[in-house]
Amino acid sequence: MIDILHAPLPYEGLLPERTPDAVDLVVIHCTELPDLAMAREYGERVLYDSGAGASGHYYIDRDGSVLCYVDPLRVANHTRGYNPRSIGIELVNTGRYPDWFHSDHQVMTEPYPARQIDALRALLDHLVERFPSLRHIAGHEDLDTAMVPASDDPDNEVPRKRDPGPQFPWARAYDASRLSRLAA
Repeated sequence: MIDILHAPLPYEGLLPERTPDAVDLVVIHCTELPDLAMAREYGERVLYDSGAGASGHYYIDRDGSVLCYVDPLRVANHTRGYNPRSIGIELVNTGRYPDWFHSDHQVMTEPYPARQIDALRALLDHLVERFPSLRHIAGHEDLDTAMVPASDDPDNEVPRKRDPGPQFPWARAYDASRLSRLAA
């Protein structure tokens, strides 16, 4: 059993609906922000003509608290090209913040706390039960492999996405007998 706090984003109702059988993938992200409050602030920003923004479905704080910002039966904007089929899970982690694209700031050093990973495992178990077609798991960095100009040197390129990053404990984070790792 997992305790999930429902805290829908203001534009959740504008996001397209989908059926449970449309979901076969979970994408693991890290917020690359210092805390959950700032992640919420970023999630509430309207970025698209539809009136919606970019957000995962679930957010897991460092203490293991789980919040649902977008109902998983709606398509959230979290991974280019994979949104209609996937559920996005964001783990609060500093990542490369605040210099995401600076060429000298590409190392992600913050570890993921055990309570956060335990909560992720419980959430994944819950989702596998709720969505029988759920078969795959991937990191954002596995699916969005685009390179962008570095903020400090436009002639140098850095990864657009690196999350969840090298500190993410894949071997502990999910049950490989239930979900297979997917790459682009």
